[in-house]
Amino acid sequence: MHGADDLFILRLSPPRSFGLRLRTTTREVVTLSASEGSVVARHRMPRSKVEGPVIRVSGQTDSPRDCAGPASRYHACMPQPTPALAAAAKPDRARLSAADWELAALELIAEQGVGAVAVETLARRLGVTKGSFYWHFRSREALLSVALERWEDEGERVLLAQVNAIPQPRERLCELFRRVAREVQPHRIYAALLKALDHPLVIPLMQKVTQRRMDFLAHAYRQAGMDRAAAQHRARLAYAAYVGFLQMNLNLSVPRLSHDEYEAYVEHVIAALVPD
Repeated sequence: MHGADDLFILRLSPPRSFGLRLRTTTREVVTLSASEGSVVARHRMPRSKVEGPVIRVSGQTDSPRDCAGPASRYHACMPQPTPALAAAAKPDRARLSAADWELAALELIAEQGVGAVAVETLARRLGVTKGSFYWHFRSREALLSVALERWEDEGERVLLAQVNAIPQPRERLCELFRRVAREVQPHRIYAALLKALDHPLVIPLMQKVTQRRMDFLAHAYRQAGMDRAAAQHRARLAYAAYVGFLQMNLNLSVPRLSHDEYEAYVEHVIAALVPD
């Protein structure tokens, strides 16, 4: 590489189509493509180690695969990894998908909170190198964003699809409360997010989730026969009971209920909050 802002002229020998990607440790990526000749691409390349499937640009020599000659023209070639590097990197990328990293991040949030999510920590838990992470995500924040979107979308979609299949409005509300009460990891993630409301990704998500859930409850209460104002008040009361219970049991030193005590509490909540 030459200056900080290099002009790369890639001449294929023999001319053919290709598509290549550059990835650096600063997470800058540029995609190059060409067909039947040369391609010119301008890209700022810092002096850092290049990771992932990359191209190396240097002077063209008599052998198209040789990248170590005098720089009269430029030739693009793929660097050949060492056997050890190839053996270590290939399983990481072949075995793990972006979803694996997202689910691992959610597990870590449930156990230790948003602040515990770190690339090195997740890589150790998954038994892979950090290179596998950067194959899928540009940064920790990018992972956190899609992981939280997964939590928001998947849990609610499955739950609401099951509950909405119940035709009778009162039974639908009762089943909603019982199903929510049986969830474990979604509760822990929600409680962890309540403690991270100063995070720029968390506060808008929690506002959106809270409003959507209260709107759903208000609609369910109206279907059960309550007027609009009463339905909104009951929805707010029901959601406040849910959030308060999470705070008491997961964030405060309140004695845990036994299984039987917890089941009795859920039925008491249903009797108190679901209209006859």
